[in-house]
Amino acid sequence: MEKTYIVGVGMTKFGRHPDREIAHLLDEAIAHAVKDAGAANSDIDAIYHSSSTQGFLQGQTFIPGQVALGQIGFSGTPVFNIENACASSSSAFHLAAQGVASGMHDIVMAAGVEKMNIPDKAKMFAVFDGAWDVATPEENTQRLVSLGEGMDKPEGSESPNPYSVFMSVYAAFGLNHMKRNGTTQRQIAAIAAKNHQHSVHNPLSQYQQPYSIEEVLAAPPITYPLTLPMCAPISDGAAATIICNEDGLKKLGGDKSRAVEILASVTMSGNPERTADEPENHMACLAAQKAYDKAGRSPADMDVAEVHDATAIGELMHAENLMLVPMGEAGPAAERGDFTVGGRIPINPSGGLESKGHPIGATGLGQIHELATQLRGEAGARQVEGARHAVHENSGGLVGIEEGVAVVNIFGKAEG
Repeated sequence: MEKTYIVGVGMTKFGRHPDREIAHLLDEAIAHAVKDAGAANSDIDAIYHSSSTQGFLQGQTFIPGQVALGQIGFSGTPVFNIENACASSSSAFHLAAQGVASGMHDIVMAAGVEKMNIPDKAKMFAVFDGAWDVATPEENTQRLVSLGEGMDKPEGSESPNPYSVFMSVYAAFGLNHMKRNGTTQRQIAAIAAKNHQHSVHNPLSQYQQPYSIEEVLAAPPITYPLTLPMCAPISDGAAATIICNEDGLKKLGGDKSRAVEILASVTMSGNPERTADEPENHMACLAAQKAYDKAGRSPADMDVAEVHDATAIGELMHAENLMLVPMGEAGPAAERGDFTVGGRIPINPSGGLESKGHPIGATGLGQIHELATQLRGEAGARQVEGARHAVHENSGGLVGIEEGVAVVNIFGKAEG
C-alpha cells in the first residue's frame, strides 16, 4: 500500500444557515480544500461524499452527492455516497484513503455536508430515531437507559422540554461511568467548560462563548448529569479533504511542507454482545489498538486528539478508549486540566462537537480539518505547541450498548 497524505482541507463555519442551500455549503468547503491543496477541480479522480439526513429531511433519498456536486463543477467525476450515521464523513475519508493507497486513484476528495435546521422541529429531531434498530425502539431504550440504574438523579435535573432520546442514552453512559469509577458531574462539566473555552479561538465554531465549570453546572438541565452546554447543537455545514499518494503529490508540485501523512485508518462495527463490565472491549478501543499497531505508534506518541463528543460524556469515554488515560481515569484527568491546550494531551482544541457543532455528514471531516491545521502549526491561539502526531476518533449509531461504527485515524506531520 502506498503512502497517503492529506494535502488540502476546507470547511464552512458550522451553525444555522437557513438561507443557504446544500450545494452552496458544499461548494464553499470544497473550494477551500482545493485551493489549500494547490489543485484544480479537474485534478480530482473521485469523490467520496457523505450525508446522513438529506433523504429524511430534504427528500433526496438517492444520489445526493451527484446532485449537489454536479451543480458546482464536478459533473462526470465518479461519486460514491457514504452513510454511516455520525461517522459518515470519517467513513468516506477511510474509503478515500484506501482508494489512493491502493493506487487506484492518485488524488481524491472526501466531502460531507448536512443541513439539519429546518422549520419542522419535530421532523428535525425525529431524524435521530433511525440511528438504531428501528424494529425494537422500546427494547433499545430500556437496554441502554438501564446502564444508569442505581444512580440517583437530583430533583430538577430533568428538562421539561422535549429532547432526543439519545441524550438519555448518553446520560446513561455517564451514570454508568460514575457508578463504576466514581466520576463526578463536576468532572464532566470540566470537559464541557474546556471545550467551550477552546472554541473561543476557532472562528469556524458554531459557538464561541466561554464557560466556567460553575456556569456549565448551573446551566439549564437536559437529563442528569447533562446540562445544555455539555451537549452538541443541531448544525448545518460542510467540510472537505483532499487526499493523495506520492504520484498525486508530484502532480500537485511535490511539496510536503504542509502535508499530513495518514499513518493508519481503521473502521470497526459495534458488537451487540458486549456487556458494560468490559469497557476495554469497546469497539473504539479495539479500533484504536489496531490503528496504533498499523501506525507503529503508541498513545504516548500522540500530541493532540479530536474525539466524538456529541455530549461531554463522549469525550470522557473516548479519551479512555484511545488509551490517552487509563480506563476509569478520564474524569480526574479532565478536572486537572490534562485535556486542555497546554495540558498533557490536549483533546478537542477545535471546541469539539459541543461548541464547533455537529452537522452529522460533515462532522468527522471537520475534526480532521482541525488536526491537519494543528499538525501544520496553523491553529493560532489554540495551537498545540510542537504537535507532530494526532489521533482522531469519530463514531455513530447504536448497536447493543455501544456505537454502531467507529473510525480511528492516526496522523503524522509529513517528513521530507
